[in-house]
Amino acid sequence: MLSVEIDQDSGFCFGVVNAIQKAEKELGNGKLYCLGDIVHNSQEVERLRAVGLETIDHKQFKKLKNVKVLLRAHGEPPETYRIARENNIEIIDATCPVVLQLQRKIHRHYYKEKEIHIIMYGKAGHAEVNGLVGQTEGKAIVIGSKDDLHLIDFSKPVCLFAQTTESLDGFKEIVEIIQSRMLPGVKFFYFDTICRQVANRIPHIREFAGKHDLVLFVAGKKSSNGKALFEECKKSNENTYLISGPEEIMPEWLNGINSVGICGATSTPKWLMEEVAEKIRYF
Repeated sequence: MLSVEIDQDSGFCFGVVNAIQKAEKELGNGKLYCLGDIVHNSQEVERLRAVGLETIDHKQFKKLKNVKVLLRAHGEPPETYRIARENNIEIIDATCPVVLQLQRKIHRHYYKEKEIHIIMYGKAGHAEVNGLVGQTEGKAIVIGSKDDLHLIDFSKPVCLFAQTTESLDGFKEIVEIIQSRMLPGVKFFYFDTICRQVANRIPHIREFAGKHDLVLFVAGKKSSNGKALFEECKKSNENTYLISGPEEIMPEWLNGINSVGICGATSTPKWLMEEVAEKIRYF
């Protein structure tokens, strides 16, 4: 008989849970806008849209006045708060506490020691990174990989931070390379600001993937965390497929399969993984 297991450690992280709970609470009081998708999962965005949450972009945000706008877990730069004050927009701030702490740390270091290069290890253009770079008046340099290290002037003091959802191994590699390239006597500071709730999922998900004949990793197409965790699953189990919902399951994947593991990203709702499990059982 085919066994189906949903990974109980997969699904929304605290920051996403907090943002969705705040949205649902405010929706009970009337109209609510959200600046950007509340989570990188189209099904969850659609679920909340159906009960009144309207997603807007920054261009639309600038035109609003006298409304409530929710800021998602990724956080926002200071400019967003300035616009809100000018336009009498009530901010429902759902910035993840881990991200908020990182924003404050970067802000302090930037204004305390302006001669230091602030370097962000993360994905350029990602919502969280935009909010972090905003703490430095847009002057921080974003490093996505060791291929970007030519952007750093190693003759000047450097202070390195990391996007909270980045790879811990990748961050350690960047630290080692920067240390080896700094000129003698030039200061280099770094802060491991990676969220452990996210980072600790990697060893667990490797173990989970290795237990099953087939693994279905459920994540939205926009989720950078989903892409990273899917790759970790694939390393442990070649028979792993990335899907965004039950409609993408192919019946032939189940040929000769005795056990199926279902897991997901920090932006994947539990209800969606349960729908995937039901579809598998239906086959």
